[in-house]
Amino acid sequence: MSDDGTSMITRARVNIATRPLWRIRVARESPRYLLSMLSLAGMAASARFAIAPPQPTIPPAALRHAPVPDRGAEAYAALFTRRYLTWNAAQAQASARALEPFVGSAMEPDAGVQLPGSGEQRVEWDEVVQAREPAPAQHVYTVAAQTDTAGLLYLAVGVTRREDGGLTLSGYPAFVGAPASTHAQVAAHLQEVTEPGLVVVVQRALRNYLAGSYTDLAADLTPGAQVSLPGLALTYQSLQRMDWTTGHSSLMAVVQANDGRGVLYTLGYELDVAREQGRWEISAVQMDPNL
Repeated sequence: MSDDGTSMITRARVNIATRPLWRIRVARESPRYLLSMLSLAGMAASARFAIAPPQPTIPPAALRHAPVPDRGAEAYAALFTRRYLTWNAAQAQASARALEPFVGSAMEPDAGVQLPGSGEQRVEWDEVVQAREPAPAQHVYTVAAQTDTAGLLYLAVGVTRREDGGLTLSGYPAFVGAPASTHAQVAAHLQEVTEPGLVVVVQRALRNYLAGSYTDLAADLTPGAQVSLPGLALTYQSLQRMDWTTGHSSLMAVVQANDGRGVLYTLGYELDVAREQGRWEISAVQMDPNL
């Protein structure tokens, strides 16, 4: 009521606004469309990783120090080493002919080797023990060669893989020292295997393994275990120690065994073991024959 006694009636106001129908539909359906788009993006990303998973990036330095093995180039370097270090002063021409396929016209005859007036040397065995790749398709191999007169020698041989796939020497070889090495390092602070039942099974399994008796060994193997027996039959003598490896997934057993000539060996074997229905069984001995 107002000051003059008259009454006032207040009415509510309603505003009516018009909007296009398409805007109403978009506002209502946009959450569903957004969810569908996110789902499609996730499916596309999953398919991308399944078809072409990302590959780790290897630093260029690692590639230089760990080249992809070129078995043909390795064999080429080893063969050259054998012929280079094998000679007979009384048959100098034969030594030169053996090196002709390697030297050609780019190097001195006989790869620069001048033989003495007498004597000879033979290579008993040779093996590539180190490799590096200073540039693509260029290899430098260190070859160990045991000779009958000069003893164990190390020869660095450079080999290049040409664009046509052929192999050639990169230059003259070099006598070098042995790759760095040190004394044996045996893992320490391992937990000793103390369970009597497991010790008995491992001793029996190694006795049959060393003797080459697969029929007796099979009694201690898990179903499906594949074991390759050694070619040299040995007689098990004693167990020196038995320790769990890290994680207790396998154990290391050091044993002594001898061969038919009386040579006594101290050997270390890693065995994978499993407990099945309260009984210990062997699932692998030292190696996987399928690899």
